[in-house]
Amino acid sequence: MKLQALAALLTLISVTNAREFKGRHAHLNKRQAPASSSTTATSAAGATSSSTSATGAATSAATSAATSAAGAATSAAAAPVGTYAATDILPLSSITSGMPTLPTLAVPTTFSAGASPPVSGAPVLPTPFVFKPGTWPAQDKVPETDTDEVKEWLKELDGFDIPDLTPSADGSCVGDPAAAADAANRGWWTCGGHTRPTDIVACPDKMTWGVSFDDGPSPYTLTLLNYLDQKDLKATFFVVGSRVIERPQVLVEEYMSGHEISVHTWSHRPLTSLTNEQIVAELGWTRKAIKTVLGITPTTMRPPYGDIDDRVRAISLAMGMVPIIWTSSPSGIPFDTNDWRVAGGLVTGPQSFETFQGILGNASTMDTGFIVLQHDLYQITVELATGYTLDAAMNHNPPFTLKAIGDCSDIPVTDLYRETTTNTSFPYTNTSDANSDTSAATSGSPSSSRGNGSNTSGASRGAIEHAIPGLSIILAASVLVLGGSLF
Repeated sequence: MKLQALAALLTLISVTNAREFKGRHAHLNKRQAPASSSTTATSAAGATSSSTSATGAATSAATSAATSAAGAATSAAAAPVGTYAATDILPLSSITSGMPTLPTLAVPTTFSAGASPPVSGAPVLPTPFVFKPGTWPAQDKVPETDTDEVKEWLKELDGFDIPDLTPSADGSCVGDPAAAADAANRGWWTCGGHTRPTDIVACPDKMTWGVSFDDGPSPYTLTLLNYLDQKDLKATFFVVGSRVIERPQVLVEEYMSGHEISVHTWSHRPLTSLTNEQIVAELGWTRKAIKTVLGITPTTMRPPYGDIDDRVRAISLAMGMVPIIWTSSPSGIPFDTNDWRVAGGLVTGPQSFETFQGILGNASTMDTGFIVLQHDLYQITVELATGYTLDAAMNHNPPFTLKAIGDCSDIPVTDLYRETTTNTSFPYTNTSDANSDTSAATSGSPSSSRGNGSNTSGASRGAIEHAIPGLSIILAASVLVLGGSLF
């Protein structure tokens, strides 16, 4: 019966992927032109959709408190949308594709070069970023791979066993049936939700939400930052390199406000569809953009659409970045809020919030915490977060604890950046010589909720445990996160 249920689930996922893969790429093509040269880039953020996974309707209802709070907010605001300020809560029914554009907040603080960041030992802020044409790849396009920068970054793969996997046709299951049939062996998350012990997929503590936002910085990120500051919340921002060079001051605000910064590639392409050289370019240029603006280099990344396999994992780890994906329910449904689908006109605001209520219902029954997919690229996604999802989690009975992902995973903030990490063994080598070293585990270190399945990149367990200090890989966590019955 389990096999029959799994087959039915995979069939549903394949059909849903086929339908929505077209929608997300059509929406992806609506990106705006690259930013012009200026001290603070001012062109509008490019459009990016962010999930190919099948999410379906969530199977559990959230608490009545969350539902009534949403209803109260919906009925309380009766004025036309155009009269609202950037920080007002909109009626849920009005949050939909094509809604009127609301005012955006100006950058409230200009941090000067030499300002001290809130990370112990981190370099002071560099000279404010000035975009110079010709020094960066074209925005929203896969960078060229024959540049001196990419050639230098490729050397970081030396000493690593990079699996010899052919790139997927387009990052979707329906687009590459042969690769999809071999998804378990490839560790392909897109087709079947396969993860590895090196993936961070949930917070270890029950009733804890690792809050994150993808695809910015955008004009609406400041509204989100204003809300997070008012609620004394911290989040992880997975930033796109093409957006970083557009809005460097917004990235500075995120970092200097104590939020975590992570890599989300340069052009937001499905990474399994790219060559090794292209993956290195996508990660390398984003990493460089962040360091140029902030002076620090993240040690984590999130693959766009969650599209990762063992080849992408090995390259990411070789370049010093641990993959972070979002949680799946015990039945295998990814914790995707569908907020990006509202921006794409695929679902409505109320439907997205209903999905989130189901996520909270599922999360409250799990023995671990969770990570959810949300975005700060669009006005719509920020309105859903600041008006509904975050409050619903905090008003849940019992309430959820909201933290940034590194924090909820017990990772010292210093170890989230290459310049401040205390870990001298990361990035580790995963050649046969490294496989004999299994004594690196730190006694008494806190556990983390990591991915399902065995690590096939060749890295030893001891090396993996030291990928980020303070985390030890507890393989049993995969049973807690994914129910132990799907794969």
